[in-house]
Amino acid sequence: MYISTSSSAASSFLRATSSYTRTRFFPSSLRNLNPASSSALNNQRSTASVVVRSFHSSASRWCHRLDWRSPLSLRAQIRAFNPVTERFQKQFATMAAEHPFKEVLTSLPKPGGGEFGKFYSLPALNDPRIDKLPYSIRILLESAVRNCDNFQVKKEDVEKIIDWENTSPKQVEIPFKPARVLLQDFTGVPAVVDLACMRDAMNKLGSDTSKINPLVPVDLVIDHSVQVDVTRSENAVQENMELEFRRNKERFSFLKWGSSAFHNMLVVPPGSGIVHQVNLEYLGRVVFNTNGTLYPDSVVGTDSHTTMIDGLGVAGWGVGGIEAEAAMLGQPMSMVLPGVVGFKLSGKLRNGVTATDLVLTVTQMLRKHGVVGKFVEFYGDGMGELSLADRATIANMSPEYGATMGFFPVDHVTLQYLKLTGRSDETVAMIESYLRANKMFVDYKEPQQERVYSSYLELNLAEVEPCVSGPKRPHDRVPLKEMKADWNSCLNNKVGFKGFAVPKEALEKVAKFSFDGKPAELKHGSVVIAAITSCTNTSNPSVMLGAGLVAKKACELGLQVKPWIKTSLAPGSGVVTKYLLQSGLQEYLNKQGFHIVGYGCTTCIGNSGELDESVASAISENDIIAAAVLSGNRNFEGRVHALTRANYLASPPLVVAYALASTVDIDFDKEPIGTGKDGKSIFFKDIWPSTEEVAEAVQSSVLPDMFRSTYQAITKGNPMWNQLQVPSSILYTWDPNSTYIHEPPYFKNMTMEPPGVHGVKDAYCLLNFGDSITTDHISPAGSIHKDSPAAKFLLDRGVERKDFNSYGSRRGNDEVMARGTFANIRLVNKLLNGEVGPKTIHVPTGEKLYVFDAAMRYKDAGHDTIVLAGADYGSGSSRDWAAKGPMLLGVKAVIAKSFERIHRSNLVGMGIIPLCFKSGEDADTLGLTGHERYTIDLPNKISDIRPGQDVTVTTDNGKSFTCTVRFDTEVELAYFNNGGILPYVIRNLIKQ
Repeated sequence: MYISTSSSAASSFLRATSSYTRTRFFPSSLRNLNPASSSALNNQRSTASVVVRSFHSSASRWCHRLDWRSPLSLRAQIRAFNPVTERFQKQFATMAAEHPFKEVLTSLPKPGGGEFGKFYSLPALNDPRIDKLPYSIRILLESAVRNCDNFQVKKEDVEKIIDWENTSPKQVEIPFKPARVLLQDFTGVPAVVDLACMRDAMNKLGSDTSKINPLVPVDLVIDHSVQVDVTRSENAVQENMELEFRRNKERFSFLKWGSSAFHNMLVVPPGSGIVHQVNLEYLGRVVFNTNGTLYPDSVVGTDSHTTMIDGLGVAGWGVGGIEAEAAMLGQPMSMVLPGVVGFKLSGKLRNGVTATDLVLTVTQMLRKHGVVGKFVEFYGDGMGELSLADRATIANMSPEYGATMGFFPVDHVTLQYLKLTGRSDETVAMIESYLRANKMFVDYKEPQQERVYSSYLELNLAEVEPCVSGPKRPHDRVPLKEMKADWNSCLNNKVGFKGFAVPKEALEKVAKFSFDGKPAELKHGSVVIAAITSCTNTSNPSVMLGAGLVAKKACELGLQVKPWIKTSLAPGSGVVTKYLLQSGLQEYLNKQGFHIVGYGCTTCIGNSGELDESVASAISENDIIAAAVLSGNRNFEGRVHALTRANYLASPPLVVAYALASTVDIDFDKEPIGTGKDGKSIFFKDIWPSTEEVAEAVQSSVLPDMFRSTYQAITKGNPMWNQLQVPSSILYTWDPNSTYIHEPPYFKNMTMEPPGVHGVKDAYCLLNFGDSITTDHISPAGSIHKDSPAAKFLLDRGVERKDFNSYGSRRGNDEVMARGTFANIRLVNKLLNGEVGPKTIHVPTGEKLYVFDAAMRYKDAGHDTIVLAGADYGSGSSRDWAAKGPMLLGVKAVIAKSFERIHRSNLVGMGIIPLCFKSGEDADTLGLTGHERYTIDLPNKISDIRPGQDVTVTTDNGKSFTCTVRFDTEVELAYFNNGGILPYVIRNLIKQ
């Protein structure tokens, strides 16, 4: 359901029609045709351009009268308004008649007469192999059939997908055109910065700047900027939003400029909710009806948790911001046809077990199975026991279990959710009719056709038990009954993902301090942050109302959260507030300190705000292993807060329970949480709600009108947003003094001639890493440390320390972000021989420097650099700056044991060479210390490089070893040849 104002929607349609005509019939590959074919198609291009111009000139007089929200097709509305559209449609239809699959274009009738529209019918292909395909692969197939033009998408691509059972093991490449693109503001700001910069580049090269426009719908939700500065207050939302606007005025003004300067872009203002929950409840279409053509919704997003929409039966996954920008500009995404893991669910969750417990169990299972680069598709009798919100919770954490997508096909549960969230009956009827007709709907009341999967897993839901995950990784699940023992082993274990190496004599250390004039104390495992936050769980009414019930029972028994614990509640949308108020449970959450602090990601992305100075001092001065418990999806070191070295993911009700207990060092089965008002010990079972209690609260409190009323006004923003004044220019006027928005140097001195292949010669090793270096380690994130190069840069430009804001808020300034690359305080770099922090050794001099300062030394001396790494390099959030930053530092290649999918493609997108050690080898086994100089011998011509070929790497001390170059597709080779994906797009657009 895509709601916009009538006039802007119509204008978007007109622009999209023009873009569609240009990209469908005249793609970049036309330049490879022989002159005669090219001439003929140029004539066709001229005809189409005249048609579109004629259509636009007449349409501009009536476009404001269209109702984008009407269930009637836009084609029918256009036809009713102006006869010129009839001529346009006839001429357009003549061109469309050349579609390679025109014979399967089928009408979808309405039950009462007429038609919903037309669609490309998979059953009409009459191929028995389609019936065996996973539903997620059928979506790729439909896209290929519909977009087939034998240029960008070829008939051979359609055949590859139909023959998925045989082709997927061979790692074949296919193009994919998503229906839309989703952004949040952390990743959206640099994307809009790049688009603005690309317009400048087009202008400098003498081409048409208007070609730089999204050609598919782009939705941008501002949700990553709010911080938990104010908490435990009725005014927390307003005060935090005022601080958010004060800190981010430049960014917000820039985004508001972009919403009008670029066509086909919807910006959802701050304070509306978390992008993935807004996507689930409002933006997700499930089925598009564009000018009478029906097709499945699909989306790529610049946040890795875009996968949450898979719970709604919409194919969606995270990509780098760089890839998303190319998709916006009409480039098909090149992807390896994935394997699909079939995950069968049976049984029913036991009493008191939450969806969060389920997802942490599924995450651990799939991590162990190995699903990187694959789709996971859920099926089985247990599906009927999971609400749509439960499914979305599982789908959300696909990045944590490593899959591209965790997909739940559309069934009756999906349709019920669409009605609950305010989609019209006619829209839901259209969705069901289309998906049934195109064999994309699952009806569990009917006999199931067996589908083929690459591998199989099964889980009986009854086996799931309450659990948490941590203390440093989301897939390190700990059953709740084992938590105390696991925690104590972590204290004793050597430093690692499950260890802190606390000396025996310090295990019982107590840090005493004064809080608000009263005595307080902290021990290892003391909870100092308890946050109900993140898209994973705040979209799920059962766990949110469950948290309210825990708070209510605790209040009634006389339990109270300690005042020095930083408690917060950040709902994913305004709907959550409405049903918490309707249920009467928000009152009890407030009494326990869980006041609403804002509508955004907050603590889960490191926007936890500062701890009270007395608490911070007690932790730092006594070296306390303090804990955070949050209902998030990420708990990597240094992410939540610099002072919480132990971070546990838990369901919202468990977050409240641990806050009440004030420690993670507790056995909930045996030890009391606290003492009640009557002096009796209160145990976990006394405050934990039953499944029936939660279900009753959901049934009585979550109502369709809440969704309708919330989203009717979502694009109107709030007074602070509406008051922002922005210019109306097409080109952005860069302010050289801005420390938030800066013109990046990516296209400096760019010409129409691609730079071609470049190897690496005598490069120094900038950093030498082990396994599991995440994008949180690489990309600037969280607060800006007072002694860092980024802090020095800001201070030199008159920015006071109190106004530093976060790295995330300054993602539009490359000068800040380059200085924050590899600035994580938990960075473990082997060149430092065990010392942890954001520094490295400048090899020529042996000096220990901040990573940025060392990189600039190398650049100034004309030396290239590389990075050595272990397994899973780049796991975590899909952060484009994890690739942009190293490029700006002068890194030319990364040699690792393995890469996370999104990050590897992002490296290629920025012109950095990703290489993998051979199986069984790594820097240690090869005797590499990082003090060597490295030469990577690539062929001189791009035509001599093949995806996945081996190359030789030599060092200046005589070592030589073979690596695999991870250009995985021909398209990635083309990106590399052009110096990156964005220069590639610009050159292609100019040639069109």
